[in-house]
Amino acid sequence: NIMHFFVNIRGIMADNCEASDIISKIDISETVHKFIEDRLSVFERLKIIDQQRIEKFQRKAIKCTLSNQQVIDGISFETTPKSLIQHISIKQPYIVARVNGVLWDLTRPLEEDSSLEFLTFEHPDGKYVFWHSSAHVLGEALETFYGALLCSGPPVEQGFYYDSYMGERRVTSEELPQIRAICTKYIKKKQVFERCTVSKTDLLELFKDNIFKLRILDEKISEEFTTVYKCGKLIDLCRGPHVEHTGVLTALTLTKNSSSYWQGNHNAESLQRIYGISFPTAGELRAALKLQEEAAKRDHRKLGREQELFFFHELSPGSCFFMPKGTHIYNKLIEFIRREYSRMGFTEVISPNIYNVKLWKTSGHYDNYSENMFMFNVEDEEFALKPMNCPGHCLMYSMRIRSWKELPLRFADFGVLHRNEFSGALSGLTRVRRFCQDDAHIFCRLEQVGQE
Repeated sequence: NIMHFFVNIRGIMADNCEASDIISKIDISETVHKFIEDRLSVFERLKIIDQQRIEKFQRKAIKCTLSNQQVIDGISFETTPKSLIQHISIKQPYIVARVNGVLWDLTRPLEEDSSLEFLTFEHPDGKYVFWHSSAHVLGEALETFYGALLCSGPPVEQGFYYDSYMGERRVTSEELPQIRAICTKYIKKKQVFERCTVSKTDLLELFKDNIFKLRILDEKISEEFTTVYKCGKLIDLCRGPHVEHTGVLTALTLTKNSSSYWQGNHNAESLQRIYGISFPTAGELRAALKLQEEAAKRDHRKLGREQELFFFHELSPGSCFFMPKGTHIYNKLIEFIRREYSRMGFTEVISPNIYNVKLWKTSGHYDNYSENMFMFNVEDEEFALKPMNCPGHCLMYSMRIRSWKELPLRFADFGVLHRNEFSGALSGLTRVRRFCQDDAHIFCRLEQVGQE
């Protein structure tokens, strides 16, 4: 089982070696080597099957309409978006195409009459594809040189990350420059992204040594066929699309690392998450890093402590300590919200912080949200801190029979809420465990819903 074979290269990575030196020093488990080579062998066989499948499709004349309304004649399953770029008057470094509204690899043959749009890195979807492809490069480095089991590597708002399983091993921030050097080596090789359509049965064979990919196949893939992408020695379950080759990903760096859990479940395996960002040019990367550096100086957690407004402490993770100045601002915000409540006809109430779990079972929170609640026993009864005010307000409404003349009834509450967020998700004031929210509920007749 490959999950038992992980490479401990902390000492090697700490030597600040060049990528080529690192590669020569790492003694990768023979099991990992065999797993990768066997998978490559299976892929080559499946690639031939996929090519034979495509060759059976009838070739026919198609019309390819460009964004400038120019119509080009093409042939189905032969003409690619890349072959049509020559007809565009303004040449730019295009990342991906949009074909009939669907993102499409530049080298993937068109299948029918198509309306095409070519996207650069400046387009949000261009960035999405660019960073998705960058994640695959990072995944190849983690798998090939750590023996890691890859989980998922999506693009995010500012870059990308990859989650991988390494057993008890932990990646440190000191290792990021060396991992980046390995990624850079792959980028310089201009490794081509190859798309292949594979049956679910063959996918199970392709990823037989990665329990996490098998879980994804079992839980999320219902289609008979889906796609994988090969890049270098990496073969990953992926819908794509991707850039043409890794050489497009000119400037890449790794920004931080952290721990995470498989599918966010703290009872599941602990994973290693590495974040990165990439750009078409080194100048763009330098500019982005400069902005991040300036943003770090303005980090609200840093300013809050320096200005003695608020701070956080390890003895109460995710719970903010508001100092006198911060409390003054906090109260001013409450005063503003309270005036708005009054103007809109809301009545302020105060509700308990602790409820017997019988209430949470009735509301459905116990079955669907209990892992995010703080629970404890009192005199052999199970209780929980409230993560929201809704059920408590329902109890207040139902304390007696209501007349239709009382409606709408509007309750507002500044009560303290607690949610058991994962420690790795906590982030200053933007993700906490203790908070107070602008929270209110309206009880009204059906015909009053629209006006409310």
